[in-house]
Amino acid sequence: MIDTSTVYGRRLLQGIARYLRLHRSWSFFLEQREVDGMPPTWLRTWRGDGLISRWSIPAVTSMLEEFPGAVVDVSDRGPPHGLPRINSDDEMIGRLGARQLLDLRLGSFAYCGFADELWSRRRRDAFVAELAGAGYPCQVYESIWREAGVHLREDEQVRIGQWLNSLSRPVGVMASNDVRSIEIVNACRHRGLRVPEDVAVVGVDDDEILCQICNPTLSSIVPNIEMIGYEAAALLDTLMQGGKADFQERFIPPLGVSSRLSTDVFSVDDQEFAAAVRLIRENACHGIVVPDLLDRVPMSRSTLERRFRDYLGRSPRAEIRGVQINQAKRLLAETDHPIRRIAELVGFDHTEYFHVVFKREAGLTPGQYRRASQATPRTATLQ
Repeated sequence: MIDTSTVYGRRLLQGIARYLRLHRSWSFFLEQREVDGMPPTWLRTWRGDGLISRWSIPAVTSMLEEFPGAVVDVSDRGPPHGLPRINSDDEMIGRLGARQLLDLRLGSFAYCGFADELWSRRRRDAFVAELAGAGYPCQVYESIWREAGVHLREDEQVRIGQWLNSLSRPVGVMASNDVRSIEIVNACRHRGLRVPEDVAVVGVDDDEILCQICNPTLSSIVPNIEMIGYEAAALLDTLMQGGKADFQERFIPPLGVSSRLSTDVFSVDDQEFAAAVRLIRENACHGIVVPDLLDRVPMSRSTLERRFRDYLGRSPRAEIRGVQINQAKRLLAETDHPIRRIAELVGFDHTEYFHVVFKREAGLTPGQYRRASQATPRTATLQ
């Protein structure tokens, strides 16, 4: 019982499919529908062995509790209701969003989310706490999640625009998801605010279509949704064989951040430095080296090195390596590409050297990191 209308639901299904390819061959039923629609008429009389459900409306929840087979919950809109649940680590997502924006050296921060959604509130609280730990306050805008018509969404965009206009700028805004990010970008356009110069935006879900169709393209935190589906299938397999869940909730950490143009800004009065950082982020995985920066940015090597250490606390070469290794981590966690291919994709000519650099930077070999990305995640134990 997983929606097929969203990228989140489809990625869950991909994770379930991966588990089945590797471990089991189930006879399964999947009904194409949207999440939280009308309760399925077949559920009360169905006699299957197990269910994986993303539904969270009360009518379905009560039916799931009465279901005689095994049930794994992958919903996230409200608190757990007695069934073992696996979902994204929203607290880690919130902290990651704060760190992404703090790294831009902005002086003002805000969160835009949904007041009636548990996942949004968890992200908000962690985002606010991370900023507070760094000594920064946070402004918050929230409204009710409504799957409504275009006119209500336009009204919401106006209200978001008014809120953005009241903030001290430049400001870094974390949106609770990519849909909310697009509302922020559109509100900025109508208000004459520049993204990312006035408002830097990072969302969540890394929905490739939404992120690329937006102008500018959206930076987005990448939840490990396929791993949630995989772990849900593994747990259901255990439950159907008579095993027990030893947790109330299991939280799968995000993979990282896909940085795009909506956060491509540094709030420093140094255009040459900002240009050098932009060149690195756009070309680190295409073989750019420090002499290439000096050919395109008007400053000496000593000045370039000094500014990078002043602003980022690291050298230009370390920044290049950081971008490469972060992309390699994402490919190792998200794809089945052989390590040789990943080395090529992130700009290394020799796989052996990639192994050396990756272990030095990440503390693990590429193979160890790939296995660790599927390690036991954070859990909330049963009371």
